[in-house]
Parts: sequence; C-alpha cells; structure tokens
Amino acid sequence: MAEALMVTYKRLPVEFVRGDGPWLWDSNDKRFLDAVSGIAVCSLGHTHAAVQRAICEQASRLIHTSNLYGIPNQQKLGERLTALSGMDRAFFCNSGAEANEAAIKLARLHGHRKGIDVPAIIVMEGSFHGRTLATLSATGSRKVQAGFEPLVQGFVRAPFGDLDSLTAIAATRHDVCALLVEPVQGEGGVQIPPADYLNRVRELCDRHGWLMMLDEIQTGMGRTGRFFAHQYNGILPDVMTLAKALGNGVPIGACLARGEAAGLFTPGSHGTTFGGNPLACAAALAVVDTMESEDIPAQAAAQGKRLLEGFKTALGAVTGVADIRGLGMLIGIELDRACGELVGMALEQGLLINVTADRVIRLLPPLNLDDGTADQLVAAVSSLVRDFLKA
Repeated sequence: MAEALMVTYKRLPVEFVRGDGPWLWDSNDKRFLDAVSGIAVCSLGHTHAAVQRAICEQASRLIHTSNLYGIPNQQKLGERLTALSGMDRAFFCNSGAEANEAAIKLARLHGHRKGIDVPAIIVMEGSFHGRTLATLSATGSRKVQAGFEPLVQGFVRAPFGDLDSLTAIAATRHDVCALLVEPVQGEGGVQIPPADYLNRVRELCDRHGWLMMLDEIQTGMGRTGRFFAHQYNGILPDVMTLAKALGNGVPIGACLARGEAAGLFTPGSHGTTFGGNPLACAAALAVVDTMESEDIPAQAAAQGKRLLEGFKTALGAVTGVADIRGLGMLIGIELDRACGELVGMALEQGLLINVTADRVIRLLPPLNLDDGTADQLVAAVSSLVRDFLKA
C-alpha cells in the first residue's frame, strides 16, 4: 500500500520481483534491461553468484554484533581496501551520505588541530554528496537543499573543474581546511573535469595544508575503468569515500584515510551501530574478490569504450544531441532540451535508464556487461532518443 509510505520518490509504475545479471523481471514477468543498476549499486549485476553465496553463508552464522567487539570480516575488508587504494585506515558505515559525514568530521578535526576556530571546506557547484543535513549542505544543488534551511555552515563553493577559482579562494580565505570533490560529477550530469584537474587540486591542497577528500561513491569500485577514478591521475587523496557498488546491493559505505587524517578519529569521537557488520562486510569482500579475480575494472574500461563509440556513431550527428561523454561505464548523453519523460518511454520498451540534471541521460549498466547486451543497449537507447527528438 503506497499510502503507508512517505512520499519521497515519484516512483515509476513497476515492481520488480527477480533479477539475473543485467536483467530484471516485474510482477507481470516482463523482462527489462537494467542500465541503472540500482543507481550504480549492482555493478556485478543482480543475484551475482559469489555475492549471493557470501550473504547466505554469513547469514547462517552471524549477522550483527556491533562495533563494541572485533569483527573479523571488517578487519579483512579494511585490509583489502587499504591495500587496493594506498590508504591507511578505513571506517565502515551504512551509506555514501554517512561516509561523507565521516569525511566532513575528519576535515573539521583537521581544521581545529591547525588552530582554525571555524574551519571551512571547499565544495563544488553541481556536486552531490548526500541528503543528511551536512551532506545536503555540501551538495551544490538548491533543489536538494530547498526547505531544509538553516543549512550547515562551513562550506565554500567553487565551480567544478575551475582551478583559478580555487586559487582565488586560497588567496583570500585562511579558514579553509579541506576540499571535497567528485572525480566525475554523476548526479550533476556526468561532468568530467580537465584531465589534470585532480593533479592540480592535489598540488593546491599540499601547498595550503588542506585535506584532499574525494567522493568516489559513484565513481569508485571499478565504475570508471579503474578501481578508483583518481588512479587515472596517479595521485592519492587524504580521504576517500565509497559506497554504492561496494556491497552490490547490501548497504555499506566506507571512509578511507591516510597520513594524519587516518589518526584523527579516536574512541568516542565517531561511531555507528550497524556499520561494517559481519553480513555487509561478507558481501563487500565477495565484491572485492570478484572485481580483482575477474579484473572487472578492465572490463568496465573496455565495455565503456564500446558503449561510448557506439553512441557517438548512432547519435553523434543527430540534431538535438548536445554531447556524448563518459568514463568507463558512466555514460552521459546530453540533449538540448529537458528529457525526463524518456524514463517512462524507456520503461514501456523494457529498458531502465536515468535522466539527471534535467537533460542528461545517465547510463550506469553492470560493469560485466557482455558485448551483445552492450550493443542491444546502444540500439535501444539510440532509437529512443531519435524518436523523442523527432516528436
């Protein structure tokens, strides 16, 4: 009964009851090609055998004890993620918003340690970091913030991808302690910064003693063709947040830190009841095992290139298509007009897509998509776009 639920989503008229790989079936047994993956969550596809097995085996032994006690799976996952990322320590929570909350708290601790009474964090216009009060305040979208004022203070905004604006802030603000940025803005419309942007941000943070904090909640865990998007730049952040694909559907988030930032939390300064419990960490360990053993990031890089080239061939010369861009399996097709109605049109044709920033079709298919399904996705979306633009 929908009446029993708070109205936080304008839900599509469909209910899914089972899934397999990139496919979902609704309650009428109609099949859908899923190019949303639970909003970049099910990157290994639905009911992945290794993840399913890990969840069932762990659930039969132990689901939860709390962080008052040692959790072997959490320790193992922390070791795996820090080894993969070059970070030093991990804090596990339940979502991306919670991971970013942890990062914001680390930044403030860092600022106070530097003697800044009211520390500020630079965030980007067009960004998305979550829906808690602090993370929606950090988010660069009035739509997300509207009605929830007063917002949390302590954020300074800059245009995404613009180093000159960051340099100007550094010259005039002496209360900045950190910078929080997405390597690619997903909710913001698949916005990709200049190739050397993160390198120059790293240099700026080093020069001024700021923590460089990367929100890799959508771009991390193989989505862009590397385990983490910043690896294209050959740098390390001071703090990195993960969630979404980390559990392939089981809620889990992580805040990773290195150097001074890794030692800022002390007992009692932060915590979580459910975060990093045995079940969630078992699922995440299965995800990491699969991504490493099957080299899923490399598959995402190759298949993402195939998709991007396919869309450019099919739609590049079509009037009304403003841009086609992407990194790995994070693809954006920007039109010259609002196109939210495409989501419903696609649904009727057995296809799940997403539209963000009003006019950008955002595609987030599973990273292990095979060639035939990838080509099917290109054909279906391209036909949909051409029909929409002709109308």
